[in-house]
Amino acid sequence: MVVRDAADTKRRILESAQRLFAGLGYTAVTVKGVADAAGVSPNLITRYFGGKDGLFLAATRVEIPVVDSFAGDLSSLGSRLAANIVRRWFGQPGEDPLLLLQRASGERPEAAEALAAFLDRNSLEPLRRYLRDSGLDEATARDRAAAIDAFVLGVSTRRRILRAALGDAGELEAWLGATIQRLADG
Repeated sequence: MVVRDAADTKRRILESAQRLFAGLGYTAVTVKGVADAAGVSPNLITRYFGGKDGLFLAATRVEIPVVDSFAGDLSSLGSRLAANIVRRWFGQPGEDPLLLLQRASGERPEAAEALAAFLDRNSLEPLRRYLRDSGLDEATARDRAAAIDAFVLGVSTRRRILRAALGDAGELEAWLGATIQRLADG
């Protein structure tokens, strides 16, 4: 008798999809390819995710606890943010859904929109509020948050998409922390 476990099947499908989307990009990945990699029938992908687009959206669901970095004084914001960022870049098991969105944003307008909306909601806006609440006026807080956001996205693209070596985790964290702090301080 075969025991069916829907939760385990969905997990295997999502892990396979994340790996394939990350390695091949959205266009090259097929429902059949994901199903084969997960060891399931393609119709299960349709049943659980509604097809390739739904699977992509599920595989790129992202959570970033960036708010944890805002507990503390402005003078140490750079080191807290850098530690959070480097921990994610070096410690994320499997393929990071944020990386999948970043890679797919060049070929799928919906991915670019999803990435921009995610970053605005989960990074840029909380950072702007933190800077404002730390004593900066609204315009300055907005400008500095935008500069930090652009810097981190640029470094992320350079390191994770273009695969440029930017040092080991410790070196990268120190450099990111110092640069983010300079941007926060103006």
